[in-house]
Amino acid sequence: MPTKKTTPDIILLIITLTLLAIGLIMVYSASAVWAEYKFQDAFFFAKRQLLFAGVGIAAMFFIMNISYWTWRTWSKTILIFCFVLLVLVLIPGIGNVRNGSRSWIGVGAFSIQPSEFMKLAMIAFLAKYLSERQKFITSFRKGLVPSLGLVFAAFAMIMLQPDLGTGTVMIGTSIVMIFIAGAKISHFAGLGLIGVAGFVGLIASAPYRIKRITSFLDPWQDPLGSGFQIIQSLYAIGPGGLFGLGLGESRQKFFYLPEPQTDFIFAILSEELGFIGGSFIILLFALLLWRGIRIAIGAPDLYGSFLAIGIIAMIAIQVMINIGVVTGLMPVTGITLPFLSYGGSSLTLMLVAIGVLLNISRYSRY
Repeated sequence: MPTKKTTPDIILLIITLTLLAIGLIMVYSASAVWAEYKFQDAFFFAKRQLLFAGVGIAAMFFIMNISYWTWRTWSKTILIFCFVLLVLVLIPGIGNVRNGSRSWIGVGAFSIQPSEFMKLAMIAFLAKYLSERQKFITSFRKGLVPSLGLVFAAFAMIMLQPDLGTGTVMIGTSIVMIFIAGAKISHFAGLGLIGVAGFVGLIASAPYRIKRITSFLDPWQDPLGSGFQIIQSLYAIGPGGLFGLGLGESRQKFFYLPEPQTDFIFAILSEELGFIGGSFIILLFALLLWRGIRIAIGAPDLYGSFLAIGIIAMIAIQVMINIGVVTGLMPVTGITLPFLSYGGSSLTLMLVAIGVLLNISRYSRY
């Protein structure tokens, strides 16, 4: 086992807590009007997000002090457990339906989303698999097919809910890890064509996905339907200008942008804090990714490197997709913005992942 350093990456910890603090403020600002209308409590969502943040921070500090090699030992068991949860969530009476997807297990605010935890479970298992079988990764049959086969099995389970956004993040993260491990580009090119065909099939099989694609290309084709969210998001970002309308002064949160505290929180942030505020958030994410890459490069073994790369790739992909959707550059996928969007499972998962990354930093050579 690698020699342990005493101090984790303090800069990474500060960046994470800064994003979390901004997120708590923005969840309240974005949700207060809707929460007052629906629950007669302007702090309804903010209080729950604060609870999730407290649990997540406690988990982050706890996991920060657990050797990342523990996840290597238990990665297979954790992955199997997450597969079981993905099966249970599909059973009526156990899984709860929200916004058309059967993605939740639990009661009310104490529900969890198994697909979120599958992302981290898959990262931990792939890191173990790739570190032990890296010499086979250039082989299509012995390296690439087994790893991607497992990933697509999990993706298929997630799509039965369905949850295309979470599945897309998991697929993207896994491909980054496998590519970094040394897989041949020619293999990816061939599989990419199959993947594109499959992705087109998934879109064509569900009318609402086709509407999301067409609304992304031209939201004004259906301004009161499939294009409504993108149009209202752009109406929020545009008036924000350079410095914004001021914290708490958003107009779009007054029942124009549906549930602005979740996937479209960056639109409200940009409206209230302007280009400067939005750029500051992007800068914080860039710094977080930089620290993560340093940790991955300095990790004392392949497992630590692959685990860190997986976590960083997951965060980066989720940030790019969320901001891309909010700014009208990508179709609506239903993906939260890490550390900022309202949501217990997503926030807890991200803080747990940062806890793992902080532990790796305690062994890092940098």
